[in-house]
Amino acid sequence: MSDSLELILQRVPAFHNHAETKITFLSGGITNQNYRVDIGDASFVMRIGGAKTELLGIDRANEYAATKAAAEIGIAPEVVDFIEPEGYLVTRFIRGRQVPLDEMRQEKTIHEIARTLKKIHALSPIRATFSPFNVVRDYDKLARENGVTTFPENYAWLRERMAVIETAFNHYNAVPVLCHNDLLNGNFLRDEKNRIRILDWEYAGIGDLFFDLANFSAHHELNDEQILELLDAYFDNPLPKHFAHLKLMQCMSDFREAMWGVLQQGISELDFDFRGYANQFFERLTARLNDARYAEWKDVASSG
Repeated sequence: MSDSLELILQRVPAFHNHAETKITFLSGGITNQNYRVDIGDASFVMRIGGAKTELLGIDRANEYAATKAAAEIGIAPEVVDFIEPEGYLVTRFIRGRQVPLDEMRQEKTIHEIARTLKKIHALSPIRATFSPFNVVRDYDKLARENGVTTFPENYAWLRERMAVIETAFNHYNAVPVLCHNDLLNGNFLRDEKNRIRILDWEYAGIGDLFFDLANFSAHHELNDEQILELLDAYFDNPLPKHFAHLKLMQCMSDFREAMWGVLQQGISELDFDFRGYANQFFERLTARLNDARYAEWKDVASSG
């Protein structure tokens, strides 16, 4: 254990006065350093934010607030401590298993996810807000300020289509709700009681519920039939505009993810192929925008 990590652990009251402490680095994260801390029969996770993560729009106090709120309804890990000013977050370790993609796409699980998202969206607001349109613009500006010069050849066209989608969404009166906004498969677990739990709330903020629905369905590559199952479970009686909103927000989910990779090229010190990551999502975004139904979705969404 490094001296710096030991000093951090000494600042957590729950870790005091224990002779034997086992520390295990948890691999898999790109942005942060996560450690499992075992003390007797109790296990915790300490999350140490990566360098320059504030440029990604991450506010650790907001992450703490969202995690705590979701933990109180049994969705996020229980919060044990929050160390300021650095924003180190300590939670209970969830003993569970990753949920494979094929299981996430099953009708039963899709309905379970819809119910879980509805519970999240019903939580009280936190201070943070989230707009995928603003995120793309902010990441673009910051990436250029940090020396990134490589963008896809069709980038201007992608930005034009984003403006069209944003205009379409401005025509309906969305009620802002608390959203997770980062529903990657790796952020889902099934605990020992077989309940779905959701990790990593650092991008949580008040925004459009369709981003969560789109973000989940995009990252889990749901087909249209499975998307309709998700909407049916969430809305009970979904309308055509709900499907249109979700499909357009899938575009913004991919755009946000691509621009995350673009910005990371300029600010991250990790040995990771951020350019390849970004290009993967730019290609997915382009394919969605070239869908023959795009104009129909835009028109339906614009109708309110």
